[in-house]
Amino acid sequence: MTESPAALMRVNLLMVFNEPDPDRRAAVIAENYAEDVVWHEPDRVIHGRTELARRATELRAENPDWVFRPAGAASELDDIGHLGFEYGPADGQPPTVRGMDIARTKGGVIIELYTIVTEIHQPS
Repeated sequence: MTESPAALMRVNLLMVFNEPDPDRRAAVIAENYAEDVVWHEPDRVIHGRTELARRATELRAENPDWVFRPAGAASELDDIGHLGFEYGPADGQPPTVRGMDIARTKGGVIIELYTIVTEIHQPS
């Protein structure tokens, strides 16, 4: 089944970056990202599914008790998907980071992903 760009954005946020199990995360990545996917983060560029999975594991390890939450609905225009996010403690505290993911898709998979951080709150 071919996923829409909006559906892929929800998969990206919730089933990859919120998934604690590396094997389940890798299976989702294999189904929803191109083999040669390129992910642009604010401070680096990641190439390929293997590196994307490795980086997602690193992010989970940095703050294991934090979660990503959608900030609004996912949207799409042609082959582009967009979803705002919040990232922070899972215990109901305000998010520490806000941003958005924008992805180009082709054939029902993400071929290029851009993560843009729009706001960072330092704990007081």
